[in-house]
Amino acid sequence: MAEDPYKRIAGFYDTFVEPFTRELREKYMLKIFLPEKGMRVLEVGCGTGLNLKLYQKKGCQVYGIDSSGAMVKKAGRKLGKQAEIHLGDASAMQYPDNSFDLVIAMLTLHEMREPVRLQVMDEMIRVMETKGRLLLVDFHPGPICFPQGWLYKAVIPFFEISAGKEHFKNYLNFLAKGGLPPLIEKNHLYIEKTKTLGGGNLSLFTAIKTDPRS
Repeated sequence: MAEDPYKRIAGFYDTFVEPFTRELREKYMLKIFLPEKGMRVLEVGCGTGLNLKLYQKKGCQVYGIDSSGAMVKKAGRKLGKQAEIHLGDASAMQYPDNSFDLVIAMLTLHEMREPVRLQVMDEMIRVMETKGRLLLVDFHPGPICFPQGWLYKAVIPFFEISAGKEHFKNYLNFLAKGGLPPLIEKNHLYIEKTKTLGGGNLSLFTAIKTDPRS
C-alpha cells in the first residue's frame, strides 16, 4: 500500500493552511454559487473538511472523498456523523450517476497525473446532477499581472516543490496544458461564472452541463 503523503501534516494542516485559504473559501467560493439548505455537496479531495464545514453550516448535506486516510479521519471528526466522508479513489467513485447538486475540487486537480486528472473530471461530471454545477478552483497559467502576480508566481513553485518531485511534475503539466479551461471545454461543459485571483495565478469556475442560453 502506498504511503500516505499527508500522514505527517494532517494534525497541523488546518493551523497553517486555513488562514491562507479562508478568504478564498468564504469570500469567493461560497459566493460564486450560493449554497441552499438541503443541497447535496460533494468535495473531491476534501482534505480535513475545511470547505465542507462551511456548506454544512448552510444546511447542505455534505459528502467528501480523499485518498489520504489521515485527512479523511480529521474531516470525519470535524464534520460528524451527519457527513459522509470516504477514503477512496476519485477516478472510480462509488456514487450513483446524477447524485449531487454541487461537486467541488479545490486545488486538487493539479496534483494528479494527467490521465488520472481526466478520469476524475469524467467521474465528477457523471455524479453531478443534470442541472448541477462543478465548482473548480486551481492554479492558472495567466496572463500574470505585475507586481502581485509576479510575487505569487515566484512563491507558489516553492510550495509545489516541497510537496515532492511527482507533485511538482504534475503541477507543471497542469499549467502547461492550460489549467482548468481546457478541462472544462474538453468535457463539453459550459462556463457559468469565473473569477481570476492572485494576479492571474489562481482561477475559480462554475461549470454546467447545459448551455445557459438554451
